[in-house]
Amino acid sequence: MVPMAMTVTTKDTTALSDAELADMADLCVDREPNFDIGFLSKQREEWVLVTYAKEGSRLRGYSFCSLERIGGTPSLLVGLLLVDRNAKSDQTLRAILHDQFRRALLAFPDEDVLLGARLTSPDGFRAFLGLEDVVPRVGYKPTGEDRAWGRRLAKRFGAEKAIDDKTFVMTTAPGPVGGLDYVAAKAPVPEGVDALFAGVEPSTGQRLVVFGWAMAEALASGKLPR
Repeated sequence: MVPMAMTVTTKDTTALSDAELADMADLCVDREPNFDIGFLSKQREEWVLVTYAKEGSRLRGYSFCSLERIGGTPSLLVGLLLVDRNAKSDQTLRAILHDQFRRALLAFPDEDVLLGARLTSPDGFRAFLGLEDVVPRVGYKPTGEDRAWGRRLAKRFGAEKAIDDKTFVMTTAPGPVGGLDYVAAKAPVPEGVDALFAGVEPSTGQRLVVFGWAMAEALASGKLPR
């Protein structure tokens, strides 16, 4: 059997149908984070773009994001990204991010772009491979400006006062919370990042706020993500 190619589409969230939302909900209907249609409908209202990856007609992953300037800084903010937990999860993650970085290049040509997301597990750090000055990171003490960025992102994610700007752990009320839900199929988790998740309990609404810089040259080369 010839393997089906993976196709990726990015469009305005306003063009997202209820049937598509139902397909998205089905990807985690029997497991955490249990994103149901009601929650996903709110994401459709809160974010500008939606990206989804399909293998043939089967949905393999999706993401809600926006391209905006925070204090003048070009930013790609991932409000939610969920990948089907199968043998192709690594390929799906790369495909989704590749299309979002492509959009970032079009929106902010010749500029460095900040990628910001909330992670549920160490696996999510693979979204930041190839980026510069990732915060938080192992063996690095965040500066005052780094901590300020953590607060800015938490505010954009709807929980300005819910972040510990020393650990970058954001705690919100239990229930569906956006973030990057991805389990690596084969690729190893970056060494040491497990320690950054000490005490983080995703099921209670906790997330690790992470950001890093996609440099203009890397975006232009089309080599992100790695």
